[in-house]
Amino acid sequence: MSLETLGWNGRWRELFEVHISEGLVPARVVGEHRSHFRIATERAELSAGTAGRLRNAASQRSDLPGVGDFVAVSLSKGDGPATIEAVLPRTSALIRKASGTPEPQLLAANVDVVFIVTAQGGDFNLQRMKRYLALVQQSGAAPVIVVNKSDLGDEIIGLGGAIAGIGPEVPTHAIGARASDGLRVLEQYFQGNRTVAFVGSSGVGKSTLTNKLLGRDAQATQEVRSYDGRGRHTTTFRQLLVRPQGGAIVDTPGLRGLELWNADGADERDFDDIERLATQCRFRNCRHGTEPGCAVRSATALGDLEAERLADYLAHSGGPTRNAR
Repeated sequence: MSLETLGWNGRWRELFEVHISEGLVPARVVGEHRSHFRIATERAELSAGTAGRLRNAASQRSDLPGVGDFVAVSLSKGDGPATIEAVLPRTSALIRKASGTPEPQLLAANVDVVFIVTAQGGDFNLQRMKRYLALVQQSGAAPVIVVNKSDLGDEIIGLGGAIAGIGPEVPTHAIGARASDGLRVLEQYFQGNRTVAFVGSSGVGKSTLTNKLLGRDAQATQEVRSYDGRGRHTTTFRQLLVRPQGGAIVDTPGLRGLELWNADGADERDFDDIERLATQCRFRNCRHGTEPGCAVRSATALGDLEAERLADYLAHSGGPTRNAR
Protein backbone atom coordinates (compact mmCIF):
# COMPACT_ATOMS: atom_id res chain seq x y z
CA MET A 1 0.00 0.00 0.00
CA SER A 2 1.36 3.42 -0.94
CA LEU A 3 0.28 6.73 0.51
CA GLU A 4 -0.99 7.68 -2.96
CA THR A 5 -3.60 4.92 -2.74
CA LEU A 6 -4.71 6.57 0.50
CA GLY A 7 -5.22 9.93 -1.24
CA TRP A 8 -1.76 11.46 -0.68
CA ASN A 9 -1.00 14.04 -3.38
CA GLY A 10 0.95 17.21 -4.12
CA ARG A 11 -1.13 19.30 -1.73
CA TRP A 12 -0.34 17.02 1.21
CA ARG A 13 3.36 16.84 0.28
CA GLU A 14 3.54 20.64 0.32
CA LEU A 15 1.84 20.86 3.70
CA PHE A 16 4.16 18.21 5.14
CA GLU A 17 7.39 19.97 4.12
CA VAL A 18 7.58 21.88 7.42
CA HIS A 19 7.90 18.56 9.29
CA ILE A 20 10.68 17.01 7.21
CA SER A 21 13.42 18.78 9.18
CA GLU A 22 11.93 17.38 12.41
CA GLY A 23 12.61 13.82 11.25
CA LEU A 24 8.91 12.96 11.06
CA VAL A 25 7.20 10.78 8.46
CA PRO A 26 3.76 11.20 6.86
CA ALA A 27 0.89 8.83 7.59
CA ARG A 28 -2.87 8.62 7.47
CA VAL A 29 -5.10 7.61 10.38
CA VAL A 30 -6.99 4.49 9.29
CA GLY A 31 -8.52 3.37 12.58
CA GLU A 32 -9.58 4.89 15.88
CA HIS A 33 -9.94 2.91 19.13
CA ARG A 34 -10.41 3.97 22.74
CA SER A 35 -6.73 3.63 23.63
CA HIS A 36 -4.88 4.12 20.35
CA PHE A 37 -4.99 4.83 16.62
CA ARG A 38 -4.04 2.74 13.61
CA ILE A 39 -1.97 4.65 11.07
CA ALA A 40 -0.67 3.74 7.62
CA THR A 41 2.73 4.99 6.52
CA GLU A 42 4.48 4.38 3.20
CA ARG A 43 5.93 1.17 4.65
CA ALA A 44 3.51 -0.33 7.16
CA GLU A 45 0.37 -0.08 9.27
CA LEU A 46 1.15 0.70 12.91
CA SER A 47 -0.38 1.50 16.27
CA ALA A 48 0.08 5.09 17.39
CA GLY A 49 -0.58 7.38 20.30
CA THR A 50 -0.66 11.18 20.41
CA ALA A 51 2.07 13.49 21.65
CA GLY A 52 1.37 15.34 24.89
CA ARG A 53 1.99 18.70 23.23
CA LEU A 54 -0.64 17.87 20.61
CA ARG A 55 -3.22 17.03 23.27
CA ASN A 56 -2.37 20.15 25.24
CA ALA A 57 -2.69 22.39 22.18
CA ALA A 58 -6.13 21.06 21.25
CA SER A 59 -8.78 23.62 22.15
CA GLN A 60 -11.55 21.05 21.72
CA ARG A 61 -11.98 17.34 21.26
CA SER A 62 -12.39 17.53 17.47
CA ASP A 63 -8.92 19.09 17.10
CA LEU A 64 -7.32 15.78 18.01
CA PRO A 65 -6.52 13.20 15.30
CA GLY A 66 -9.34 11.20 13.78
CA VAL A 67 -9.91 8.69 11.02
CA GLY A 68 -8.95 10.20 7.67
CA ASP A 69 -6.46 12.71 9.05
CA PHE A 70 -3.05 13.01 7.42
CA VAL A 71 -0.52 13.30 10.22
CA ALA A 72 3.18 13.74 10.94
CA VAL A 73 4.51 10.94 13.13
CA SER A 74 7.69 9.92 14.89
CA LEU A 75 8.49 6.23 14.65
CA SER A 76 9.60 4.14 17.60
CA LYS A 77 13.13 2.75 17.49
CA GLY A 78 11.90 -0.48 19.04
CA ASP A 79 8.60 -2.33 18.94
CA GLY A 80 6.65 0.44 20.64
CA PRO A 81 3.87 2.46 19.02
CA ALA A 82 4.48 5.48 16.83
CA THR A 83 3.58 8.97 18.07
CA ILE A 84 1.39 11.43 16.21
CA GLU A 85 3.11 14.80 16.55
CA ALA A 86 0.95 16.99 14.26
CA VAL A 87 -2.27 16.92 12.23
CA LEU A 88 -2.09 18.44 8.74
CA PRO A 89 -4.77 21.05 7.92
CA ARG A 90 -8.00 19.31 6.91
CA THR A 91 -9.88 19.70 3.65
CA SER A 92 -13.13 18.60 5.31
CA ALA A 93 -14.34 17.47 8.72
CA LEU A 94 -17.54 15.64 9.63
CA ILE A 95 -18.32 16.91 13.12
CA ARG A 96 -21.38 16.33 15.28
CA LYS A 97 -22.18 17.15 18.89
CA ALA A 98 -21.10 14.21 21.02
CA SER A 99 -23.96 12.36 22.71
CA GLY A 100 -24.49 13.47 26.30
CA THR A 101 -21.73 16.11 26.27
CA PRO A 102 -21.27 19.69 25.02
CA GLU A 103 -18.19 18.58 23.04
CA PRO A 104 -17.79 18.34 19.25
CA GLN A 105 -17.02 14.85 17.97
CA LEU A 106 -15.03 14.25 14.78
CA LEU A 107 -16.52 11.43 12.72
CA ALA A 108 -14.09 11.59 9.78
CA ALA A 109 -11.58 13.99 8.22
CA ASN A 110 -10.41 14.74 4.66
CA VAL A 111 -13.41 13.04 3.09
CA ASP A 112 -14.24 13.97 -0.50
CA VAL A 113 -17.73 12.49 -0.72
CA VAL A 114 -20.21 11.32 1.92
CA PHE A 115 -22.79 8.64 1.16
CA ILE A 116 -25.84 9.39 3.32
CA VAL A 117 -27.25 5.88 3.50
CA THR A 118 -30.90 5.31 4.29
CA ALA A 119 -33.27 2.45 3.59
CA GLN A 120 -36.86 1.74 2.76
CA GLY A 121 -39.16 0.66 5.55
CA GLY A 122 -38.80 1.41 9.25
CA ASP A 123 -35.57 3.39 9.02
CA PHE A 124 -36.58 6.11 6.60
CA ASN A 125 -37.21 9.46 8.26
CA LEU A 126 -37.27 12.70 6.29
CA GLN A 127 -36.34 14.98 9.19
CA ARG A 128 -33.33 12.82 9.99
CA MET A 129 -32.27 13.00 6.33
CA LYS A 130 -32.32 16.78 6.56
CA ARG A 131 -29.99 16.62 9.56
CA TYR A 132 -27.59 14.29 7.79
CA LEU A 133 -27.58 16.56 4.76
CA ALA A 134 -26.82 19.57 6.97
CA LEU A 135 -24.01 17.63 8.68
CA VAL A 136 -22.33 16.88 5.33
CA GLN A 137 -22.84 20.33 3.89
CA GLN A 138 -21.20 21.88 6.97
CA SER A 139 -18.24 19.49 6.65
CA GLY A 140 -16.97 20.66 3.27
CA ALA A 141 -17.50 17.25 1.62
CA ALA A 142 -19.95 16.54 -1.20
CA PRO A 143 -23.18 14.74 -0.20
CA VAL A 144 -24.66 11.81 -2.11
CA ILE A 145 -27.87 10.10 -0.93
CA VAL A 146 -27.99 6.30 -1.24
CA VAL A 147 -31.34 4.57 -0.69
CA ASN A 148 -30.50 0.97 0.15
CA LYS A 149 -32.67 -2.15 0.21
CA SER A 150 -34.66 -1.06 -2.85
CA ASP A 151 -35.10 -4.78 -3.50
CA LEU A 152 -37.27 -5.15 -0.38
CA GLY A 153 -40.28 -3.14 -1.51
CA ASP A 154 -41.95 -0.91 -4.07
CA GLU A 155 -41.77 2.40 -2.18
CA ILE A 156 -38.71 3.75 -3.94
CA ILE A 157 -40.58 6.12 -6.27
CA GLY A 158 -42.29 7.83 -3.36
CA LEU A 159 -39.06 8.02 -1.36
CA GLY A 160 -37.24 9.53 -4.32
CA GLY A 161 -39.77 12.32 -4.54
CA ALA A 162 -39.55 13.04 -0.81
CA ILE A 163 -35.74 13.13 -0.89
CA ALA A 164 -35.69 15.39 -3.94
CA GLY A 165 -37.72 17.88 -1.93
CA ILE A 166 -34.97 18.36 0.67
CA GLY A 167 -31.98 18.32 -1.68
CA PRO A 168 -32.89 18.62 -5.36
CA GLU A 169 -29.26 19.30 -6.28
CA VAL A 170 -27.90 16.29 -4.36
CA PRO A 171 -27.27 13.10 -6.39
CA THR A 172 -29.56 10.28 -5.24
CA HIS A 173 -29.14 6.58 -6.07
CA ALA A 174 -31.42 3.65 -5.25
CA ILE A 175 -29.58 0.36 -4.83
CA GLY A 176 -29.93 -3.14 -3.46
CA ALA A 177 -26.59 -3.75 -1.73
CA ARG A 178 -27.08 -7.48 -1.16
CA ALA A 179 -28.03 -8.03 -4.79
CA SER A 180 -25.35 -5.59 -6.06
CA ASP A 181 -28.09 -3.70 -7.91
CA GLY A 182 -26.94 -0.26 -9.00
CA LEU A 183 -23.52 -0.46 -7.32
CA ARG A 184 -21.70 0.40 -10.54
CA VAL A 185 -23.10 3.91 -10.45
CA LEU A 186 -21.30 4.48 -7.12
CA GLU A 187 -17.87 3.67 -8.58
CA GLN A 188 -17.58 7.15 -10.10
CA TYR A 189 -17.21 8.73 -6.65
CA PHE A 190 -13.95 6.87 -5.93
CA GLN A 191 -12.09 8.02 -9.04
CA GLY A 192 -8.73 9.65 -8.40
CA ASN A 193 -8.27 7.76 -5.10
CA ARG A 194 -10.96 9.82 -3.46
CA THR A 195 -12.18 9.02 0.05
CA VAL A 196 -15.87 8.30 0.58
CA ALA A 197 -17.44 8.17 4.06
CA PHE A 198 -20.67 6.39 4.91
CA VAL A 199 -23.08 7.83 7.48
CA GLY A 200 -26.52 6.65 8.47
CA SER A 201 -28.51 4.94 11.18
CA SER A 202 -27.71 1.50 12.52
CA GLY A 203 -28.95 -1.29 10.30
CA VAL A 204 -29.40 0.50 6.97
CA GLY A 205 -26.84 -1.75 5.29
CA LYS A 206 -23.67 0.34 5.41
CA SER A 207 -21.50 -2.68 6.25
CA THR A 208 -23.01 -4.76 3.45
CA LEU A 209 -22.51 -1.89 1.03
CA THR A 210 -18.92 -1.47 2.24
CA ASN A 211 -18.17 -5.15 1.63
CA LYS A 212 -19.61 -5.02 -1.89
CA LEU A 213 -17.61 -1.92 -2.84
CA LEU A 214 -14.43 -3.38 -1.33
CA GLY A 215 -14.90 -6.75 -3.00
CA ARG A 216 -14.32 -8.60 0.27
CA ASP A 217 -16.03 -9.24 3.60
CA ALA A 218 -14.26 -6.64 5.70
CA GLN A 219 -17.26 -5.84 7.90
CA ALA A 220 -19.60 -8.11 9.84
CA THR A 221 -23.24 -7.97 8.77
CA GLN A 222 -26.53 -9.16 10.20
CA GLU A 223 -29.98 -9.78 8.77
CA VAL A 224 -32.78 -7.27 9.29
CA ARG A 225 -35.06 -7.80 12.29
CA SER A 226 -38.43 -9.28 11.43
CA TYR A 227 -40.49 -7.10 13.79
CA ASP A 228 -39.54 -3.72 12.34
CA GLY A 229 -37.58 -4.43 9.15
CA ARG A 230 -34.41 -2.78 10.47
CA GLY A 231 -30.92 -4.20 10.60
CA ARG A 232 -28.78 -4.45 13.72
CA HIS A 233 -25.79 -2.27 14.55
CA THR A 234 -22.59 -4.09 13.44
CA THR A 235 -19.76 -1.57 12.94
CA THR A 236 -18.27 -0.70 16.34
CA PHE A 237 -15.50 1.78 15.49
CA ARG A 238 -14.53 4.14 12.69
CA GLN A 239 -12.00 2.90 10.18
CA LEU A 240 -10.65 3.70 6.74
CA LEU A 241 -10.52 0.82 4.25
CA VAL A 242 -8.62 0.90 0.95
CA ARG A 243 -10.29 -0.46 -2.17
CA PRO A 244 -8.20 -2.52 -4.61
CA GLN A 245 -10.08 -0.76 -7.43
CA GLY A 246 -8.93 2.65 -6.13
CA GLY A 247 -10.18 5.02 -3.49
CA ALA A 248 -10.97 4.46 0.17
CA ILE A 249 -14.04 4.03 2.38
CA VAL A 250 -14.57 5.42 5.87
CA ASP A 251 -17.19 3.29 7.59
CA THR A 252 -18.67 4.70 10.78
CA PRO A 253 -20.83 3.07 13.47
CA GLY A 254 -24.52 3.74 12.97
CA LEU A 255 -25.55 7.05 14.49
CA ARG A 256 -28.34 6.27 16.93
CA GLY A 257 -28.86 10.01 17.29
CA LEU A 258 -27.61 13.06 15.47
CA GLU A 259 -27.22 16.48 17.02
CA LEU A 260 -25.51 19.00 14.78
CA TRP A 261 -22.50 20.81 16.22
CA ASN A 262 -23.39 23.96 14.28
CA ALA A 263 -27.18 23.98 14.55
CA ASP A 264 -27.66 27.77 14.66
CA GLY A 265 -29.60 27.50 17.88
CA ALA A 266 -32.11 25.00 16.52
CA ASP A 267 -33.09 21.85 18.42
CA GLU A 268 -31.50 19.23 16.19
CA ARG A 269 -31.72 16.21 18.47
CA ASP A 270 -32.87 13.04 16.73
CA PHE A 271 -34.65 10.58 19.02
CA ASP A 272 -37.19 9.28 16.54
CA ASP A 273 -35.97 5.69 17.01
CA ILE A 274 -36.87 5.89 20.71
CA GLU A 275 -40.17 7.59 19.93
CA ARG A 276 -40.96 4.76 17.53
CA LEU A 277 -40.16 2.15 20.19
CA ALA A 278 -42.30 4.06 22.68
CA THR A 279 -45.42 3.44 20.59
CA GLN A 280 -45.02 -0.24 21.50
CA CYS A 281 -45.03 0.37 25.27
CA ARG A 282 -47.96 -1.11 27.19
CA PHE A 283 -48.93 2.26 28.66
CA ARG A 284 -49.49 5.36 26.58
CA ASN A 285 -47.82 7.67 29.11
CA CYS A 286 -44.91 5.31 29.85
CA ARG A 287 -41.95 7.15 31.37
CA HIS A 288 -39.56 4.28 30.54
CA GLY A 289 -38.66 3.80 34.18
CA THR A 290 -40.24 0.98 36.20
CA GLU A 291 -43.48 0.55 34.25
CA PRO A 292 -44.21 -3.02 33.10
CA GLY A 293 -44.30 -3.70 29.37
CA CYS A 294 -41.86 -0.89 28.45
CA ALA A 295 -40.59 -1.56 24.92
CA VAL A 296 -37.86 1.07 25.28
CA ARG A 297 -36.32 -0.55 28.37
CA SER A 298 -36.67 -3.95 26.72
CA ALA A 299 -34.69 -2.73 23.68
CA THR A 300 -31.98 -1.44 26.02
CA ALA A 301 -31.77 -4.81 27.78
CA LEU A 302 -31.44 -6.58 24.42
CA GLY A 303 -28.64 -4.26 23.33
CA ASP A 304 -30.65 -2.67 20.52
CA LEU A 305 -30.60 0.70 22.30
CA GLU A 306 -27.65 2.14 24.21
CA ALA A 307 -28.35 2.91 27.88
CA GLU A 308 -26.40 6.17 27.56
CA ARG A 309 -28.58 7.23 24.66
CA LEU A 310 -31.77 6.45 26.59
CA ALA A 311 -30.47 8.50 29.52
CA ASP A 312 -29.76 11.39 27.13
CA TYR A 313 -33.28 11.14 25.75
CA LEU A 314 -34.89 11.10 29.20
CA ALA A 315 -32.81 14.10 30.26
CA HIS A 316 -34.08 16.15 27.31
CA SER A 317 -37.68 14.91 27.20
CA GLY A 318 -38.51 16.17 30.68
CA GLY A 319 -41.49 13.85 31.08
CA PRO A 320 -43.46 10.93 29.75
CA THR A 321 -43.34 10.12 26.08
CA ARG A 322 -46.26 11.57 24.16
CA ASN A 323 -47.40 9.17 21.52
CA ALA A 324 -50.62 8.36 19.80
CA ARG A 325 -52.02 4.96 19.01
